[in-house]
Amino acid sequence: MNNTGRNNLDSTLLIFLDGVGIGRADKSVNPFFKYPFSFLSGIFGKIPHLDDMYLTSDNKTFLFPSDACMGIGGLPQSGTGQTSIFCGVNAPEIIGRHFGPYPYSTLVPIINEKNIFKEFIELGLSVQFVNAYPQKFFDYVNSGRRRLNFTTLSCILSEIRLNNYEDLKIGQALSAEIDNSRWVNKLNYDLPIITPELAASRLLEITSKNHLTVFEYFFTDHIGHGRNVDTFEEILGILDKFLFFILKNINQDVSLVICSDHGNLEDISVKTHTLNPALTITAGKDAQKLMSKIKYLSDIKPAIMGRYQ
Repeated sequence: MNNTGRNNLDSTLLIFLDGVGIGRADKSVNPFFKYPFSFLSGIFGKIPHLDDMYLTSDNKTFLFPSDACMGIGGLPQSGTGQTSIFCGVNAPEIIGRHFGPYPYSTLVPIINEKNIFKEFIELGLSVQFVNAYPQKFFDYVNSGRRRLNFTTLSCILSEIRLNNYEDLKIGQALSAEIDNSRWVNKLNYDLPIITPELAASRLLEITSKNHLTVFEYFFTDHIGHGRNVDTFEEILGILDKFLFFILKNINQDVSLVICSDHGNLEDISVKTHTLNPALTITAGKDAQKLMSKIKYLSDIKPAIMGRYQ
């Protein structure tokens, strides 16, 4: 095993993938069966589907479903799903419905009090949210507008510094698309376009320096909603190489959790979210214990916090 990011802390790496569920074994609707995905077939030997949702690799890495509906009718949504993951509460039950894409207003006090970043900080533990933001985002926030997704809102409420261009340039942060291509081609920043393997290596190195490291990837949800159709295969290929490198090189003294908030990408026959369970993977330290504790989205944060409390 590669020793990238050798760890001296009791570290957790949480990779959040927006809109990735476990769906049907049907290549006409499920991209995981149409295209090659090394992070699935190369690690687990096969692709998960609704009739085969629990996979393991050498009893060290585990893939399993997390219930995104949590007892509430309707299609799961990002605002309540992400609040459930990162705050450890059944957010749709609290407000009586699924809501998104942004957090429901009455959930903001709960987010302020219970988000995982804040709880790590209150325990005296180090936290880094590795996504970088371009200057236009900071201009947006400074203008007083605060229509923010969960992770960004949580960081601001918890007074966690958000990464910028300079952090990305020196390799201490990651772009949302992993390889910097959108920063270069759409935002005209002076950056190298990097390989997904290099991005993954940087993430593992950052992880080794913190108790909690979080990376958010949202293009999976965009694809599920019918966006980015011209670069569909390219985007998924970059993500696949990135996740494969992480899973192959994660140190066994680091806990890895890969999770999602609802189904979407696994069924491109519709442009809405799905009722399918959310894809979840645990690897590294305490992988089996984490897996055994997670049944619902709201179990993910307590399972992680249980390693430190």
